[in-house]
Amino acid sequence: MVVGSVSRGCQVVVIGAGPGGYVAAIRIAQLGKDVILVEKGPRLGGVCLNVGCVPSKALIHAADLAHEVRGAERMGLTVEGLDVDLPKMVEWKDGIVDRLTSGVAFLCEKNGVEVVHGVAEFVSDRSLAVSSDDGRVEIEFEQAVIATGSRPMELAAFPHDGAKIIGSTEALSLQAVPERLVIIGAGYIGLELGSVYAKLGAQVSIVEFLPRVAPELDPEVGKALTRQLKKLGVTLHLGHRAESFEAGEPSLVVARGPKDEELRLEADVVLMTIGRVPNSEGLGLEVAGVATDDRGFIKVDDRMQTSVPGIYAIGDVVGGVLLAHKAYREAKVAAEVIAGEPAAFDSVVPAVIYTDPEVAWVGLSEEEASEQGHNVVTGAFPYKASGRAMSLDATDGFVKVVADADTKQLLGVVAVGRGVSEFIGEATLALEMGAFLEDVALTIHPHPTMSEAFQEAVEAALGQAVHMVNK
Repeated sequence: MVVGSVSRGCQVVVIGAGPGGYVAAIRIAQLGKDVILVEKGPRLGGVCLNVGCVPSKALIHAADLAHEVRGAERMGLTVEGLDVDLPKMVEWKDGIVDRLTSGVAFLCEKNGVEVVHGVAEFVSDRSLAVSSDDGRVEIEFEQAVIATGSRPMELAAFPHDGAKIIGSTEALSLQAVPERLVIIGAGYIGLELGSVYAKLGAQVSIVEFLPRVAPELDPEVGKALTRQLKKLGVTLHLGHRAESFEAGEPSLVVARGPKDEELRLEADVVLMTIGRVPNSEGLGLEVAGVATDDRGFIKVDDRMQTSVPGIYAIGDVVGGVLLAHKAYREAKVAAEVIAGEPAAFDSVVPAVIYTDPEVAWVGLSEEEASEQGHNVVTGAFPYKASGRAMSLDATDGFVKVVADADTKQLLGVVAVGRGVSEFIGEATLALEMGAFLEDVALTIHPHPTMSEAFQEAVEAALGQAVHMVNK
C-alpha cells in the first residue's frame, strides 16, 4: 500500500493495461528493461478482456447455442422447455473474465513487470504522477508507452444512466432480457449484441444514420447481414437519425427518417453503440508535448513514436482500426524499438464481426483495389455449394477474393459465414507473404471444411472452378 507521496524510477513506464499495454509491458521486460505498468482499474486486461472482446463472444456463443437448439427440429432434434437463465449465463461469462484477467496478472508477475494501480498524468516529458485512494506515486522514466484505449461515444440527447440508456458494458451484464431493446448504431457492436438479444427473445430495433448495414464493406456483406437480421426478427431503421429520448414505461426513442418523417419506438432499454473516442484527455499530453489530431487520437509514426522522442503510443488511442490484435502488434513494435531492435508497423490487419453469419475481411476490397490502380479480378464461392456448410445447416454466406488480374497477386479477402473468423488468419498470412492466386490454389485444404471455400474462391478467380460454374 502506498501512503502519501512516493517517488519511483524506471526505464520504461506503460500507461494502461489493456491488450496493447500489458503485451508491451511483458515484451519490454522480456527484452531486459525495467518496467512499471500503470492501470487505473482494479483488474488488468482493459476493455477487451473485462467488458469487450471476450465476454461478448461468450454471450454470443450461448445465444447462438440457444438459437440452434430452438431450430433443430428440421434435423430431427426436438428440445422442449428450453429456458434462458440470463443471470447464470452472465455468471458463466464473468468466470471466463476472471480466469483471463488473473492469467494476465500472473504473466506480468512472472515476467518481472511491476503493476501500479491509479490514474496517471504526465507532469513532464520524463515523469508522471499516479494518483489513487492510497496516495500519489511520482514516476520518473526514460521512455513511456501510452496505451489508454478508447471508450464509447455518447450523444447529449441520450444521457447514459446505466439502466434505461446503456452502453456495451451494461449490455454484457443485464439480469433480464428486455422485452423491447432499441439499439442506436449499426456498427459491429450493435449488430453483435442486437443478434444476441434477438436470439434470447428480445424485440430488437436498430436505428442507423447510414443507408445500409456495413457500408464500408463489399455490398454483398451488408445484404447477407440484413437477410439474417430480418430472419431473427430484428427491425432495421436505416437512414434514420436518433434525435431524442423520452423516459417512461415504456420509454420512447424519437428518430427522424430520410424524408424527415418522425419515428417513435417504444423501448425498455436503449443501447448506444455509435462509435468510440480515444482516452487521451486528462493525461497531461500537452505538458509532455505529445501531439494529437483533431479527434484526440495521438499521432504516431510507423515505429509507434509520438511527437516526443522516447514517448510511444499504441492501440485504440492512436486510431485506425480499434481492434485488440492491432494493439498486440503495435505493442510488440514499440517494445522492440525501445529495446533498440529494428521494427515497424507495416502489417495488414484482419477484422471480424461476430454476427450470425460471421463476417471477416483483410486487405483491399474490390473498390479499394480499383482505386489504387489495379486491374482487378475477383472470384467468389457461395456456401450454398459447400458440403460442410450444408452439414452444419449454415449455407448463408460466401468467400470472395480480390487479386491483380495482370500479376495474379492476392490483394484482399472477404468472407461471410459460419466460422470464417477461424480461417481469416490464413488469408492474412497469404497477404503478408505476398502470395499469388496459384499459391493458394495449389495448397491442399482439408475436405469437408468451411476453410476450403477460400481455395475454391481463388480457383474461381483463375477460371478453374470445379464445384461451381466458371464465369
